[in-house]
Amino acid sequence: MQSNRLGCLTGTGLLAALITLVVLIGVAFASGGHMFSAGDLNAQPGESMGNVNSHAQINECKACHPAPWESARMADRCVVCHVDIANQMFDVAQLHGVINQKTSTLACADCHPEHRGASAALTELGSNVFPHETLGFSLRKHQFKVTREAFVCSDCHGESVTTFASDSCQNCHVTMDISFTQAHILSFGTDCLTCHDGVDRYGDDFSHNQLAFRLTGKHSEVSCTKCHLDARSIADLQSAPQDCFSCHQKDDPHAGTYGTDCGACHSPDGWLLAKFDHNLSAFKLEGEHAEVKCESCHQNNVFKGTPQDCYSCHQKDDEHRGANGTDCAACHNPSSWEDASFDHSSFPLSGGHANIDCKECHTNGSFAAIPANCISCHADPGFHAGAFGKACESCHSISAWSPAGFNLQHPEPRTDEGGSGVNHGGASCRQCHPSTVREATCIACHEGNNFEGGGDD
Repeated sequence: MQSNRLGCLTGTGLLAALITLVVLIGVAFASGGHMFSAGDLNAQPGESMGNVNSHAQINECKACHPAPWESARMADRCVVCHVDIANQMFDVAQLHGVINQKTSTLACADCHPEHRGASAALTELGSNVFPHETLGFSLRKHQFKVTREAFVCSDCHGESVTTFASDSCQNCHVTMDISFTQAHILSFGTDCLTCHDGVDRYGDDFSHNQLAFRLTGKHSEVSCTKCHLDARSIADLQSAPQDCFSCHQKDDPHAGTYGTDCGACHSPDGWLLAKFDHNLSAFKLEGEHAEVKCESCHQNNVFKGTPQDCYSCHQKDDEHRGANGTDCAACHNPSSWEDASFDHSSFPLSGGHANIDCKECHTNGSFAAIPANCISCHADPGFHAGAFGKACESCHSISAWSPAGFNLQHPEPRTDEGGSGVNHGGASCRQCHPSTVREATCIACHEGNNFEGGGDD
């Protein structure tokens, strides 16, 4: 009859297992735990922390790896030495603070693997999504190269993500547009990151019209370097003056006489399209003045100190030759020279005088010392034959020459001698005086003694 056996759990088997375990523990202690190592630690020297310059100088596994029964994690052992990183993790403005906030389950070893050899890189993201924008450069516009291949870290950082080659941008963008890239580097330098942040704030999507200084009119045709000369940073770009005079002072034909606010008259559409509101000045442009070219008054581009009185400009046109003084505005207005309103109260212009042209009395442009008596203008007609003197107004009025009222006692006959009662007063002067008042005739009316109401006697 065969007996029951416990296999390896016999006394002999248990003794052999115990002996093997003791030997393994002894070897482990003797080798310092190297028999359990996944590979050599990184030996690249760095900043000294606790007299340790590299991970390879750490001899005890427990310095980084807590025992299975301990509550601490390996990340807790990392920050014991890397105190600066521990501080960053509590500051959301710092790189590791952002990483800790967005990916709280991410362990140090997920991005910083070890035991890969003495010269292996200590930073490798693998499949982890790195928040690149926290470094001030977003990868949103750098997903694919011009060849439509996806970007990898080494395209910009080379062998180590801790470094960035300054010519990385240039080498890539030359393949996209060599002419623009070379001209851009000549204008703004090679330190691209001082202005560009990866979202192309100053790239193809940039519009100057989003800023306070809009590029309209002629400004839209000006190259960037005309205003941003030798700009090498954002601060340099933003420091460009935004007033007209800072750029255009050398072109100012007014030599500063109009101040520095060019925009008060000019627009970006062009210098010649100036719209100066002269009505805001002391001399308003009214009537004919509104149609006069600027240079007619402002000769040789002189604007300040231009005379504002009429005579300074119109002396050469003064047909009065100074006889009426220099205050043209006393009679004339800007609407027209002819539309003059002179106070003629010393010699009222009424009746027939009201519509007489000034030149009828003021001949040869003479206005001063014009006689006010009628005979000076209205010479004694030959019909009067000097019989009435020079006092025209004794018979005539300013309304018209005719009818005239002869107020002196007319010689006889005033009525018919035959007593017929016919009044000669109704006859005109020329009916009895056909040539002059000194020659009288009756036969013009009474030829053949044909008197009304009389006989042949």
